[in-house]
Amino acid sequence: MTDAKLEIQMLHDRVMVRVSEESGERRSSGGIVIPATAQVAKRLLWGEVYGVGSHVRSVQAGDQVLFNPEEQYEVEVQGEIYVVLRERDLHAVASERTEQGTGLYL
Repeated sequence: MTDAKLEIQMLHDRVMVRVSEESGERRSSGGIVIPATAQVAKRLLWGEVYGVGSHVRSVQAGDQVLFNPEEQYEVEVQGEIYVVLRERDLHAVASERTEQGTGLYL
């Protein structure tokens, strides 16, 4: 049997995202290290889009998206962990092509 590579095509309104490495442990403005397990309030995560389904209209591969980590399904592909979400579960998109926005930049 050959070890053929298979191309992944996301379906419908699904988006495949790789979570940013910086989404774990973070540092406060005062220099205090806050572990990823500490929860003061629900925290949204940033990730990079790696694949989109045919019915996705607002994001493209390469965009940075903001999402709730509780609304996700994890999948491992070639040793990397990705998250699969519906487009409607995304809260924000950061990209270079945006024509309107908040005026905030990453």
